[in-house]
Amino acid sequence: MSRTGGGRRPSGVARSHRRGTRGTPQTPRRAPPRAPAPARAHEPERLQKVLARAGLASRREAEAWIRAGRLTINGAVATLGARVAPGDELRLDGRAVHAHAPTGIRAFLCHRSPGEPLGEPIGAAATPASGGRTAMLGRLPRRLGRRFIAVSPMPRPDGGLELVTSDGGLAARLQRGVHAFSSEFGVRVRGELSATQLQGILGGELDSGAHLAVERCDAAGGEGANRWYQITARGASGRELRQLVERQGALVSRVLRTRLGPLALERSLPRGRFRELSQEELRALLSGEEAAAVEDGRAGG
Repeated sequence: MSRTGGGRRPSGVARSHRRGTRGTPQTPRRAPPRAPAPARAHEPERLQKVLARAGLASRREAEAWIRAGRLTINGAVATLGARVAPGDELRLDGRAVHAHAPTGIRAFLCHRSPGEPLGEPIGAAATPASGGRTAMLGRLPRRLGRRFIAVSPMPRPDGGLELVTSDGGLAARLQRGVHAFSSEFGVRVRGELSATQLQGILGGELDSGAHLAVERCDAAGGEGANRWYQITARGASGRELRQLVERQGALVSRVLRTRLGPLALERSLPRGRFRELSQEELRALLSGEEAAAVEDGRAGG
């Protein structure tokens, strides 16, 4: 077998282990697509988001605080768009704010009596206008530097089931989600509703021309001249429900919410009392990715 001289290879034989066939243009190899960089846990965040997630204020309230010059970061007055990093010193009106990421999500189901104040401005005490009573949210177990936010609260004259959380991000998502919830209300009216009034309630038309999705309206007994009706409607607030019944010419004296989505007001929970929601109940309120975030304590991110 002949050998080539000068170390050259015969034409047509490729270099199998180095650069391929000499003189033949090689197709450039494309680098595999990079996976997106994971979000850094210690990345600075917008000030409004930090305050909302910590349950200290809504984003709109936080913006008002910033414009008023009430917040400082490391001694400098914060401006809109400012970001906060772990280790930064955040103060509100000169007082230190502990806005660290929550280690878990807290939400409560409250049984509010009709007329009982739900929440007052932070630091406000009981007044003669409130009957000398402390607001419902003022009795909940607070974390340092936190407040509680009510989700679709009932009007002051009414009561029943209230859902509150110390996490601003979770409160915002639940507030949007209640529009898909089916809720139940007990409505006390003067006298019995006529067939025409019942039909009007089932029609669901509000003063604005919008319609509530009313599923049921059933008589539920009563005493004397007062009659109770159990009404089930999807996406209804307490204010809308009262307006709907009064629109039919009925005299409404009380509206109590007894169920909000998967949460029901159990008889064992007395008026003025509250209980913390379980993780299973939080999962029932949320779905998919949000439910996983609650389990990880990240729902306010």
